[in-house]
Amino acid sequence: MIPITEFKGRDVAVFGLARTGLAAARALSAGGARVHAWDDSDVTRAKAEAAGVPVSDINSRDWRSFAALVLSPGVPLTFPEPHRVVTLAEATGVPIVSDIELFARAVNALPAAQRPKLIGVTGTNGKSTTSALIAHILAEAGKDVRLGGNIGEAILDLAPLHAGAHYVIELSSFQLDITSSLRLDVAVWLNLTPDHLDRHGDMAAYAAAKKRIFLNQGAADWAVIGVDDAYCAAICTELTRAAVQHVAPISSGQALGRGVCALDGKIIDALSGRSEIAADLASAPALAGKHNAQNAAAAYAAVRALGVDRRIVAQALTTFAGLPHRLERAGQIEGVRFINDSKATNANAAAQALAVYPRVYWIAGGVAKEGGIEELSPFFPRIAKAYLIGQSAGDFSDTLRGKVSVAMAGNLEAAVKQAFADAKASGEPHPVVLLSPACASFDQFKSYEDRGEQFKKLVASLGAASPGKRNGGAA
Repeated sequence: MIPITEFKGRDVAVFGLARTGLAAARALSAGGARVHAWDDSDVTRAKAEAAGVPVSDINSRDWRSFAALVLSPGVPLTFPEPHRVVTLAEATGVPIVSDIELFARAVNALPAAQRPKLIGVTGTNGKSTTSALIAHILAEAGKDVRLGGNIGEAILDLAPLHAGAHYVIELSSFQLDITSSLRLDVAVWLNLTPDHLDRHGDMAAYAAAKKRIFLNQGAADWAVIGVDDAYCAAICTELTRAAVQHVAPISSGQALGRGVCALDGKIIDALSGRSEIAADLASAPALAGKHNAQNAAAAYAAVRALGVDRRIVAQALTTFAGLPHRLERAGQIEGVRFINDSKATNANAAAQALAVYPRVYWIAGGVAKEGGIEELSPFFPRIAKAYLIGQSAGDFSDTLRGKVSVAMAGNLEAAVKQAFADAKASGEPHPVVLLSPACASFDQFKSYEDRGEQFKKLVASLGAASPGKRNGGAA
């Protein structure tokens, strides 16, 4: 835990008692603050108390007594309208902060020589894989590494601050929205595609939240930014012209005269302006696909900015195991491969998976994002058949009509069984059943993780019932 002493002896409200809220409450208490923790959900409050965090109804307190409101990132800040606690805080002049902001202030309070290195990663897609890959490379280089934020442990649950440590922080737009003091030694922004517009309102506001990752950077710091989409390419140009920090463009689709790119399965290092092949992604099975090539290029640029030898980086890429629910091999039964890409919660993420395999039996559907799956039309010829589930099934069927054979499976269990039967009967060598839903999961599952775990259990059940040979493993 990282104790937060800034509010010692003062009253602090913490609203939202999921992972980050609980960590903030514990860290503030450890630092001597009087914490008033609350959540609108009876169930969540009960879980907080069971976890040792006392709850206090902040709705019945005088808000003028609070030194700060620590707001969980999922609580609406501005759009479609502020949550009532946000309105209360603003009306009484109570500063609103995030757990990331508390962490940043704790780092800034240290003498410069005692501060750890901070590496932040954001982007619509790929930020978890890139964060984990950076942490893996740094660990392979012998560094003291802590990984958290929007991935794994909440930032304030990580080991205490000290010089020499490297904190790799996955940052969502929700977290960045209410963080103002964070200064990152290396800030990585991978990409931007339409997502979370129900929270931000429009792409301009979404992009503005993401851009906050570069706040407070100076001449010694690095901005690593993808240039494969128009939004990030424009920001890269803006940062380069401003010349506040070092800027490293990265790409998985174009050669770069400066930066790092991934082309034809090779990582090409042009950070110094001279292009050299630095690594071969053919030896990195967990980094298959163009999207993972971009992740690898970003991770390479980030750790090279921190001084890691490129030979160590190249070797570490080959030993990265990947993350669950991201092109994860769920098993192979009677020659049929099952791929769990449940993390693909929007069409752009599903496109990355569909690009990896020349022909798939595709399980898709759930709670659709704006735009549906229209942008996936270039990949329709790769889909042998689509098995649709969840709320979006009807709309997806309309989009696919006349272009792709469709089965209205309804639920995941039926989809897995039907896809397996069709793939097995196809006669194709090693056919692929791909769960890459292009949707959020909350109509039928608790989370994308729950959806992915259910998929793996269903595959295991098929394997147990199958007379043929079954094998599995992580892709």
